[in-house]
Amino acid sequence: MFEKILIANRGEIALRIQRACREMGIKTVVVHSEADRDAKYVKLADESVCIGPAQSLRSYLHVPAIIAAAEVTDAQAIHPGYGFLSENADFADRVEQSGFVFIGPRGDTIREMGDKVAAKNAMIAAKVPCVPGSEGALPDDPAQIVKIAKKIGFPVIIKAAGGGGGRGMRVVHTEAALINSVNMTRTEAAAAFGNPTVYMEKFLEHPRHIEIQVLADEYGNAIYLGERDCSMQRRHQKIIEEAPAPGITPEQRKRIGESCADACRRIGYRGAGTFEFLFENGEFYFIEMNTRVQVEHPVTEMITGIDIVQEQIRIAAGEKLRYTQDDVVLRGHSMECRINAEDPFTFVPSPGKIESYHPAGGPGIRIDSHIYQGYTVPSHYDSMVGKLISYGDTREQAMARMRVALSEMAITGIKTNIPLHQELFMDASFQKGGTTIHYLEERLSQMKKGEA
Repeated sequence: MFEKILIANRGEIALRIQRACREMGIKTVVVHSEADRDAKYVKLADESVCIGPAQSLRSYLHVPAIIAAAEVTDAQAIHPGYGFLSENADFADRVEQSGFVFIGPRGDTIREMGDKVAAKNAMIAAKVPCVPGSEGALPDDPAQIVKIAKKIGFPVIIKAAGGGGGRGMRVVHTEAALINSVNMTRTEAAAAFGNPTVYMEKFLEHPRHIEIQVLADEYGNAIYLGERDCSMQRRHQKIIEEAPAPGITPEQRKRIGESCADACRRIGYRGAGTFEFLFENGEFYFIEMNTRVQVEHPVTEMITGIDIVQEQIRIAAGEKLRYTQDDVVLRGHSMECRINAEDPFTFVPSPGKIESYHPAGGPGIRIDSHIYQGYTVPSHYDSMVGKLISYGDTREQAMARMRVALSEMAITGIKTNIPLHQELFMDASFQKGGTTIHYLEERLSQMKKGEA
């Protein structure tokens, strides 16, 4: 096992990884920007290294500085968390080439799964169900593009092969708008991702977002830890997640879970990962694989009792999976609210000093957050300042506990989206379960018009 791990991230995930390491008796090195000098995880670290100014490109995305920090502190492994460099194949390669262990998949695996066309081809080969679409990248010939669209059937969605986070997508409802949409998406993809390659898929009208959590070691062992429902989202950014997903039967879970575990074995996957699907009319359609720990991993931990971050570390250290599929038993229900420093309804970021902070508590409540009273939320990074997680024997109990927790949690000095969460947990459709990925934006539109 490692004696010292460098955490190449910030915010709540840096603290989450640090806690896992401390529980395992592993020392931690935290790298940080000048803006994060006073962060809780920096103060709690065994060692900390300032790697640059506030701008991400000059700190958390500055690979030479991170490698140098690992060298001077004699760390053995680097954990990238999520975001920043976590799915950067070149970074994973550089870590390994520099003599450290990258806590995650191999660079080649990240590279393959990061290219949406290559990932989809790999899933088709592994017999994972995929959305009907083009066989690889779209050709340059407009006539061929039209032919492909007609075969799939409108509406279709044009996607950037190197995209992510909801960017590089365009829905097309008519043949007349098709070629112009393809060209515009190619231009955007080239500018945003350095890769103009795009592909086409059938656009599902009323899908849910369901994802499968997996763990796999380098010895060919792979398991799935059930599913999460992440359908409550705005502009492809998740707001609320829960596990298990309402309405998914044990048979459906087993079928898609085994398919994902088998795909891990086929592609030689190593570490924690997530297969993301659109789910409509009882069918799963693969959209992408995230080759890292997810923001929403706590809800899976709550219903399985498995510490996903610790298992990441053990796998990276060369250990075999400690669990078989029979060991994975789902108990109860868990929900997570992403707490963001932003206006709850306009979503304008709200950085600044936290004047007071009262975290929620009570049975079945967990908070993953790095904030504290007097902490200044910087303006340079993502607006998420924490995650509020509830657990109950049933979905109804998990929801009730979340409503109580949201009413207790108080953060002043900045705006947060807690009022939005309170609205949603009183929403009849959400309480029923099974809302689609479009529901939140439709609900927000109604609220803006005064209809709800």
